[in-house]
Amino acid sequence: MAIRNVVKEGDPILRKHCREVTEVNDRIRTTMEDMLETMRRELGVGIAGPQVGVMRRMFVAEPEPGVVFYMINPVITEKEGSQTGEEGCLSVPGLVGTVERPQKIKMTATDLDGVTHDYEFEDFYARVMCHEYDHLDGILYTDKAENIHAPAADDEEGEE
Repeated sequence: MAIRNVVKEGDPILRKHCREVTEVNDRIRTTMEDMLETMRRELGVGIAGPQVGVMRRMFVAEPEPGVVFYMINPVITEKEGSQTGEEGCLSVPGLVGTVERPQKIKMTATDLDGVTHDYEFEDFYARVMCHEYDHLDGILYTDKAENIHAPAADDEEGEE
């Protein structure tokens, strides 16, 4: 595995739509393992392909330690309710903002073995998945956020 460079806001790659993954192969698996290692090194809870310069519809999320989701060609099939909370992003370092997201979502995605699964996520998990999913369509949380500011010194919540 290898640490990858995280693409920062201002790089046009973050504003592009990603292409589908056509085959889950060793290259995709290695890339996703690299993404996980990079995300953990940066103390994030999620990272999407374009954040490491890979224009494919895939992301890795770890909403709590040891609970890892490898999401390839994800599709949000249902959204329900509303929640508002603070978010940050590895591609927008040093800032957080308040974002409204669905309270619950249903999503389908393929895993590292090429198997497609149906998922239901609520609360923080839903927030993380929606944040990473947006990256695949060139959307940053700052596009939706209010009250963007530097976090308080004691704010330890991970950035997506």
